[in-house]
Amino acid sequence: MADSTHIQLKKGILELCVLTLLAEKDSYGYQITSRLSDAIGMAEGTVYPLLRKMQKEELVDTYLTDSASGPPRRYFKLTRAGHRALAAKRAEWKAFKAALVDILGDDE
Repeated sequence: MADSTHIQLKKGILELCVLTLLAEKDSYGYQITSRLSDAIGMAEGTVYPLLRKMQKEELVDTYLTDSASGPPRRYFKLTRAGHRALAAKRAEWKAFKAALVDILGDDE
């Protein structure tokens, strides 16, 4: 897959991934970035701006927690609006995935 296509696909699904991770548990930025980096190779420089955008849109809220290994950590958690956005994005993803399988076939 061409690099630019791969990057665009990852960016398109990134918000759904972050919302899903935060639905599992509250996390600080580095945790989220590490999970996404390991899973899909997403860079820190992409995740933090998205978290700020999601905070402005009131999809996530933040709180500080003391850390044994340094300064307090800023944790992100889903708001009610974030949970609604996650449900809507999951529904969109399922419909999109079904349409792709219909067109491309299922390789599994």
